[in-house]
Amino acid sequence: MSSFSSSFLSSSFAHFRPLREPGVLRQDILASLVVFLVALPLCVGVAVASGVPAELGLVTGIVGGLVVGFLPGSALQVSGPAAGLTVLVFEAVQEFGLGMLGAIVLLTGALQITLGLLRCGRWFRAISVSVVQGMLAGIGLVLILGQLYTMAGAKQPRSGIDKLAGLPGLFADIASDSASLTAAAVGLGTIAILVLWPQLPAAVRVVPAPLAAVALATAVVAGFGLDVANVSVRGLVDAVQPPGLGDLAELGSVAVLGTVLAFTLIASAESLFSAAAVDRMHDGPRTHYDKELVAQGVGNTVCGVLGALPMTAVIVRSSANVAAGARTPLSRILHGAWLLLFAVLLPTALGIIPLAALAGVLVHAGCKLIPVKEIVPLARAHRGEALVLAATAIAILVTNMFEGVVLGLILAVVKSAWETSHVHVDVRELPGGRQIATLTGNATFLRLPRILETLEALPKDRPIELDLTVVRHLDHACRTTLENWALRHNDSGTEAVRMRMLPVAAAPAAGPAAGPAAGPVAAEEPERVAQPERAEAQARS
Repeated sequence: MSSFSSSFLSSSFAHFRPLREPGVLRQDILASLVVFLVALPLCVGVAVASGVPAELGLVTGIVGGLVVGFLPGSALQVSGPAAGLTVLVFEAVQEFGLGMLGAIVLLTGALQITLGLLRCGRWFRAISVSVVQGMLAGIGLVLILGQLYTMAGAKQPRSGIDKLAGLPGLFADIASDSASLTAAAVGLGTIAILVLWPQLPAAVRVVPAPLAAVALATAVVAGFGLDVANVSVRGLVDAVQPPGLGDLAELGSVAVLGTVLAFTLIASAESLFSAAAVDRMHDGPRTHYDKELVAQGVGNTVCGVLGALPMTAVIVRSSANVAAGARTPLSRILHGAWLLLFAVLLPTALGIIPLAALAGVLVHAGCKLIPVKEIVPLARAHRGEALVLAATAIAILVTNMFEGVVLGLILAVVKSAWETSHVHVDVRELPGGRQIATLTGNATFLRLPRILETLEALPKDRPIELDLTVVRHLDHACRTTLENWALRHNDSGTEAVRMRMLPVAAAPAAGPAAGPAAGPVAAEEPERVAQPERAEAQARS
């Protein structure tokens, strides 16, 4: 632990060394302003979509800059509230209440720190990419469906199925109600600006698209006096609600622990996958995944103490930081300082932002979470991976985040086990009519139906030899089933099926005697079938 701590601190200071070079300080300050302008509408929008006060999104963004910004891990990655956790946070607030959110985030941060100190950061990289993409796609679908209701000024249903089933009624309300139609028009206009903004000249695109879209929507609503709901403002200090002792006591319940595990898994995976993506964008220091996990844990612990939203590393802000020319963590630290100044000096500015505009920003963000361009090539090259992705996304939509991700992980493990258990049964005939069936590859219970289908098709009135000496792996279930097949296959009066296999503890030193170690296995009548133990003893005789 001590060596890890010293390395943690030394690498933190090392990231700031480029500031000695001329021009780096100015470049980082400019980059911090760009990241601030990108982060501001997203922090507010994620908070509103999560069902918590808008100021709590700013608190998480401030902690992501002023706390995590100083810590080592990934030098240019920017942390804050993310759309990827919006659905899970909304469900947690609805089920446990806003007071429990801080306790859940606090325990999530502590668990991340523990995993980082135990050097488990690298293992999060072993999560199947199809599961992560399916997770993000599922989040995107639920986010889009939920924000469509907010964009029309309607209350969104809790479950994904209800949101999907309620769409016809929602569209009918928009068509028949002028207030809903106005709000939907503001949201659609916001989405149109976000889609068209990258096509505009570079001089115009200096302003980040989310900020431009929200600012223009706000100006239109204010200029025309449209009757559209705005963000509710409570003030930064009033919005902060640290968890009480009663909230901390509830952390022992199974339901809360399941939510904590979901927060930890998704926040950690999203942060570390984002770090890998950011590393491909620049030539600076590479990410140390264990330290980054500890840094994210520290940030979430502080957010939990303040009762704020959970944080992850956010690829949108991080890519904006790299694209703006940032060289050191100073840019992400300063972006947190700008968020703090805005929240303290201009809190009422939040109150003029239309909710429909923020909903439009999140609908656009949800669409970007769905890997539409990758699905078709993935299905052509790796059909199993595409199925895992689709199953994970659909499971999140019809159940919840945690169950959907768990299902995706299980499917990925089963798929991997199925693909690695390749086995081939080669049947050849020797002079005299004897047949030899040779198994190669990995013979596991997953492949038993295929193996038995081939073996049971062999004639029962001819000598048969089953060669298992070249099998790479033979699990217990497969071994026992094959021994029982050998006992029962041949007709009475026909030479028993002979099996050749390596002993359970295959000892090379056994010499030649271990080669044809499997002697004859007698084919017996059903009422005199030998037990597996006897079959194994005969096979080794």
